[in-house]
Amino acid sequence: MPVENSTALSAPSRPLQVLIVEDSELDARVLIGHLRQGGYEPQWLRVASVDGMREALHSAIWDTILCDHSMPGFSAPEALQLLQETGLDIPFLIVSAGIGEDVAVAAMKAGANDFLIKGELARLVPAVERELREAGIRAARRIAENALRENELRYRLIWENSADAVLLMDANGTIRFANPAVKAVFGWDPHELIGRPLDALRDTRPSGPHWWSDRQILRGESIGCRRDGMPVAVDIAFSEMRLNDLQLVAAFIRDITARKAADSELRKNREEFAAAREIQQRLFPRRPPQVAGFEFAGVSQPADDAGGDYFDFITYDDGCLGIVVADVSGHGLGPALVMAEARTCLRILARTESDPAKVLTVANRILAEDFDNSLYITLLLVRLDPVRRNLRFASAGHPPGWILDASGHLKAELRRTGPALGQRREFLFSNGPVIELADGDIGIFLTDGILEAAKGADAFGRERALALLHAIRATSASAIVEKLADAARSFSAPDPQADDLTAVVMKVG
Repeated sequence: MPVENSTALSAPSRPLQVLIVEDSELDARVLIGHLRQGGYEPQWLRVASVDGMREALHSAIWDTILCDHSMPGFSAPEALQLLQETGLDIPFLIVSAGIGEDVAVAAMKAGANDFLIKGELARLVPAVERELREAGIRAARRIAENALRENELRYRLIWENSADAVLLMDANGTIRFANPAVKAVFGWDPHELIGRPLDALRDTRPSGPHWWSDRQILRGESIGCRRDGMPVAVDIAFSEMRLNDLQLVAAFIRDITARKAADSELRKNREEFAAAREIQQRLFPRRPPQVAGFEFAGVSQPADDAGGDYFDFITYDDGCLGIVVADVSGHGLGPALVMAEARTCLRILARTESDPAKVLTVANRILAEDFDNSLYITLLLVRLDPVRRNLRFASAGHPPGWILDASGHLKAELRRTGPALGQRREFLFSNGPVIELADGDIGIFLTDGILEAAKGADAFGRERALALLHAIRATSASAIVEKLADAARSFSAPDPQADDLTAVVMKVG
């Protein structure tokens, strides 16, 4: 059947079969994006009709169903009724742009497991995880009850193959059965727990409810205690069941220590990235330079919390202005640090040397000492003389800059005059030809993140960029850079931004 596959962003990922009942392809992909970010590797299918859903329910096994409330010719109540007619126990979550409280309550009473609002999907992954766990418990209970009717031995075999710790307690909370997984989770042999209270596995140091007395409200995360006294983070849930004439309670306990450690490390990394981005943002020009007869604007949008792109404006002692656009290989915290080093190097060199080629030659020698073979910087350095109204430039492996005339046609390209910085330490850079400027000219200097923004195998590219610039040439410099970056980002949507996006615009006259 036509199930779409997606590639995981990080490993390991949990497989998830998702049926999306939704008339909007974009909304469906937004849901899938949230599931990927939550650590799932979804295989999914979108349907928007009774026939499509009926065929999907009969041709594949689904872990969960995400359903819009109202669609042309179809609705969530109809989809829920169709699911219930099959007898399948699949978590059914309504995701709507907005429904009234009375409608939501009616849907829950009819059998929907939860409802969420589009645009407020922070609960999506936790809700899916909760309902998958609850569905697993229901499925396990059904399997166990059916097996127990036939043979108690079959029932025990089910739990003995579980990777989670499973314990059965009587009405007094005394453990009557423990599966082999309790050894891995708590360090106890299963037979050693028989006759002990469930709270013997609870860490008594932190304040919190007793597992047994408050079992109906405890469902969720808690702290257990291993046999050696070490704490263990667990996720615990309970389910009542009957074994012959005995009323028992089953506890399903999963060791989540590794997950909690990973979450803590992720939070720490996010905080570090946020701090790095704040520091990096301070390195960008706070405002464009004020030069008579010219207008400037720049924008840089990182793909991660910190990026490897940057732009800068450097004021020379003779009144000329330096314009820098650069791209460090890769993106993230490491390239951001390299960017800061390159910025400092260029600003220091500009105090004593005005020739762009000489500045890049010396900067290349300095930076190459700190770079390995995988690290490099592409960089365009422009020296604008606002009095003579011309510019000189040198380019270290950077994408060409463009000068458009007043009619929006390409007047000149600022092509590469040498390799990327850090690749050939002793290379002597040269300047490109001097470019004379006239009223109405526009200079555009950008990084490859804009040109290489992709939708599948199709890149945003040079021709789309030039066509857009031709159409918006009459707007302000700040409007041009923002619209150019927005167009590149929108082109690749709904996929996340793959590379840093940076552009500087100079308008003459």
